[in-house]
Amino acid sequence: MAHIKIQNLIFSYPTSMDKKALDDVCISIEQGEYVVLCGKSGSGKTTLLRQLKTVLAPHGKKSGEIFFSGVPLEQVSQLEQSAKIGYVMQNPDDQIVTDKVWHELAFGLESLGCDQKVMRARVAEMACYFGIADWFHKDVSTLSGGQKQLLNLASIMAMQPEVLILDEPTSQLDPIAASDFLNTVRKINTELGTTVIITEHRLEDIFPYADRAIIMDGGKVIANDSPRSIGRLLYLENNDMFTAMPTPVQVFYGTKSSGDCPLTVREGRRWLSRSFPEAPAINQIPCAPASDKQQDIALSLKELWFRYEKDSPDILRCVNAEVPKGSLYAIVGSNGVGKSTTLKAICGICRPYRGKVKIFGKAIEKYKPSELFGGCLAMLPQDPKSLFVKKTVREDLEEMTREESRIAEVAAICEIEHLLNSHPYDLSGGEQQRCALAKVLLTDPKLLLLDEPTKGIDSFFKEKLSKILCKLKDRGVTVVMVSHDVEFCAKYADLVSMFFDGQILTTDTPRRFFGGNSFYTTAACRMSKHLFRKAVTAEDVIGLYLQNKEVQE
Repeated sequence: MAHIKIQNLIFSYPTSMDKKALDDVCISIEQGEYVVLCGKSGSGKTTLLRQLKTVLAPHGKKSGEIFFSGVPLEQVSQLEQSAKIGYVMQNPDDQIVTDKVWHELAFGLESLGCDQKVMRARVAEMACYFGIADWFHKDVSTLSGGQKQLLNLASIMAMQPEVLILDEPTSQLDPIAASDFLNTVRKINTELGTTVIITEHRLEDIFPYADRAIIMDGGKVIANDSPRSIGRLLYLENNDMFTAMPTPVQVFYGTKSSGDCPLTVREGRRWLSRSFPEAPAINQIPCAPASDKQQDIALSLKELWFRYEKDSPDILRCVNAEVPKGSLYAIVGSNGVGKSTTLKAICGICRPYRGKVKIFGKAIEKYKPSELFGGCLAMLPQDPKSLFVKKTVREDLEEMTREESRIAEVAAICEIEHLLNSHPYDLSGGEQQRCALAKVLLTDPKLLLLDEPTKGIDSFFKEKLSKILCKLKDRGVTVVMVSHDVEFCAKYADLVSMFFDGQILTTDTPRRFFGGNSFYTTAACRMSKHLFRKAVTAEDVIGLYLQNKEVQE
């Protein structure tokens, strides 16, 4: 008997009854399976996951059946659903309800009515299992994004659920924290036999270990097979979702290779070694020489120091940076080191107690607010929902301008024309991100600050986003981006800076920066660095592979 069975599920949101968010979905998931749900932003992934727990199911018109262990989900009590179906949301702050780590671990057990002895034993077990004993007594507010998400997972697992549902759980985590988190999820599946259903745009650490991959598009299931078969199917059909496949899959099919494609970096490394038993003749993509040309500086940060409270530790510690005009400048680093605080300091939300911020050569304090935010500076925050104040996306955009032609232009650029009459909170995370970007772009900024702009966005729209940013750069707009998406930064940034311990340690071109790292780098680099130097994108590895094969022939 299937653990979860979905039969002919159809769902529409109240604001768009003519459009099916889920269209005749039929899925069966067995006990202990690890299933990854893939698809573009707005394909119906989050809507489907929320249907699997009635308390989270969105309001709208619904038909079809969902069975949990053979029983219709509507007949399973809220208490039993809480105990047996765990759900980890995209934003960790949306799920945390208490002030202390230990209380958060115990909260679910308290709600289920567990006695003190059982509760203490389970809380202690989870603290040890997840490695959070060192911050057991801390305030939740002091935790980084990665720690909060791990706490959410531990709190749910303390209730010993049979099913664990995760909706983009690593979207706000740095690459190393994300990898650790997903390895923990895999451990839960393999060691405890918990059924795992996860949706994730970052597939490198999930796809190879999943039992099945389900691809959704337009609310429909278009593919349901093993990960290796799915990769081949998407390639043969030239499906847009192929760009979301792990780097080894993209490189394998990009080189027109045949046979079983590698799924992991390790498999990809072995495949490359077999392809080149001897050292390749061309082993490096030449780095562009450093330019001696003096560039105009759009943003200058000089010795910034900042702390949130008088007696608290400094978050920013002598931050120095210069951003050339018309460039895409990326800041990377682990959670909680001060990247987002730096963006807030640039736009005046956080005022450093020492140091200077200059925008286009003028100190920020000399700008009037109307001058600074009226066509000079704009910021897309990490949480796009903070920008939405109206009942529809169109009304939110009209708050910025009444020019219908301008709204239509920006809506087309961000591909949200079909979302204009929707309530912002009914949209997926990726759709919200695109709508928030459209609202920010309507201010026509010369300096654009982006905090995790690719969070929740599918690989297909990342390509679109890169084109949007290129167009902005061509118009002289300078973009400063904080991101955990190393693949995006490696492919599209002009300069990359590493933020650590409250300061910028190093700045270089993506090829030099990622090509010199061992851990904080791209999958393409880790997969190929034993043969190729400075190859940091899938396109780099494909290009060097094909060049060397031509030389051999």
